[in-house]
Amino acid sequence: MDSIKVFAPGTVANVACGFDVIGLALNAPGDEMILRLSDEPGIRITAVHGADLPLDPTRNVAGVAVQALLDKHGHPNVGIEIEIFKKIHPGSGIGSSAASSAGAVVGANYLLGEPFTKKQLVRFAMEGERLASGAAHADNVAPAILGGFTLVRSYRPLDITSLHTPDDLWVSVIHPQIEVKTSDAREILKQKVLMTDAIRQWGNVGALVAGLYQEDYGLISRSLEDAIVEPVRSILIPAFQELKLKCVEAGALGGGISGSGPSVFMLSKGEAIAQQVADTMNLVYAPLGVDYKIYVSRINTAGVKVIE
Repeated sequence: MDSIKVFAPGTVANVACGFDVIGLALNAPGDEMILRLSDEPGIRITAVHGADLPLDPTRNVAGVAVQALLDKHGHPNVGIEIEIFKKIHPGSGIGSSAASSAGAVVGANYLLGEPFTKKQLVRFAMEGERLASGAAHADNVAPAILGGFTLVRSYRPLDITSLHTPDDLWVSVIHPQIEVKTSDAREILKQKVLMTDAIRQWGNVGALVAGLYQEDYGLISRSLEDAIVEPVRSILIPAFQELKLKCVEAGALGGGISGSGPSVFMLSKGEAIAQQVADTMNLVYAPLGVDYKIYVSRINTAGVKVIE
């Protein structure tokens, strides 16, 4: 193939208690990308539709991620052109940079005859995240590529595993139209945490994983608690505490900040409750005078997929 079109899903990282280690993929929103083999060596970003992002491949996460793949592939004379259709707003907290990075490496891998496994592609996509935020984290790019829930056991060495996704688990996401840069959101985090908070967090992470495998929605609900990051970052998000409380009252299992924010996610059992939660999000935000978008999605278990 000399041309391919892919869909790259948005993602929710951290999933409350799993800072930098747990993420999940969404069916919507998502980016689309077209990648083409070229006779001219090197990477070119030919166009970015829907966002004002650099065409310089050394300053665009898609270009940086594909360059990491080509460096490992060992064929420097390969030429790849990338056209990006952004549907995920940069700085939204639902994996905009991860979608571009993940979609680019999956598409490039297809064009090259799939020399790398999906888990190997995660490492290349992480280089795009390094450019975007200053940290090569995998909690967005891993679910974007692998689909479903993923857990990063270790970064040194990189060790990622896919987790079970209950069929009836849905996500409601509200994206206030304000920008919170990942790099800025990381700067306000405490560098030291209390042992009591750490123990509480470890318990929630373990219980969340167990809840997913047992399809125990009550355990999942009790585990969606962030004792470390959310108390600091929530001040950046308008009406966060009210939003979270009202959504739980509407039937949500629980939720929290999506990635570094400003988006907020809520998990629910079933589409009907997820839609009720979305309606509640609308009721809370409508009077605030802040533009926003709301998405209701089943969890995407496929990850980046070829659509043409």
